[in-house]
Order: sequence, then C-alpha cells, then structure tokens
Amino acid sequence: MGRMTTLQQIRDDYELLEGDERYRLLIDLGRALEPMPDALKTDVTLVRGCSAAVWVYPTRLDNGALHFLADSNAAITKGIIALVLLTVQDRMPEEVARFDIADALAPFDLKRQLSSNRTQGLPNMITLIRETATRLAAGESA
Repeated sequence: MGRMTTLQQIRDDYELLEGDERYRLLIDLGRALEPMPDALKTDVTLVRGCSAAVWVYPTRLDNGALHFLADSNAAITKGIIALVLLTVQDRMPEEVARFDIADALAPFDLKRQLSSNRTQGLPNMITLIRETATRLAAGESA
C-alpha cells in the first residue's frame, strides 16, 4: 500500500463502488500488501477461526512502532486484512491497543457486503492485533 493511501481515501472510493467493484477494490488492497516471507507463515502466526488461512506477524520499527506483515490464501480475505492494517500500521503499541479497529471499519459495512464466511475471522484478526499491541505496550518483546 502506498504511504499516501489512507483509510479515509479507501472509504471514499469504496462508497462510490457497488458489488463486484468493491470486491475488486479489496483484492487490489490485498495485492498491495507488503510481501510476507513464507517462513513466517507458521501455525504460530495463523489467525484462528478464519475460513481462509490468514497469517499476521508483528514486528517493531526502530522507533518502537508496530509494523505488521500479513497474508492470506484468499484474495478478498487478504484485502480485508489489508484494510485492518491500514487502521494500525506503524503506530505505537499503546495507541494500537486502545484503538477501536472495528469502529474504524464500521463504515465499510463488511458484514453486509461480504458473505459471513469471509468476515467470520475479522474479529479474530482484530483481537490478535490488539492482544499483540497490549502485550508489547506492557514491555514484552515481539
């Protein structure tokens, strides 16, 4: 994802689109994700409860901010995780731990736009990110 792309810009585009065009936008977001090395796609980084395989791996930037690598074996699911990461990427753990990701994503109305099996893992992705941020904010290592 380009550094200049914000959640608001994506939302503005998303609101102008319908049906299949929204799917294409999500797929494009997923394609723009930073590549995640296959070596990081392990049982430890696998998000439980997703119909597709989703991996999320936290790293720390030099300034202490969280930077997540993520991938999925399903194009639309990969787009959903890209949308989630737009809300938290490169922020300090304390900020991520407090941030209401679900609220930030609410305008996209993903539950209504996508089938339930595509969105069932979304709360688990959000929980994993928040738990990771909370743990790191408390001083534990990544």
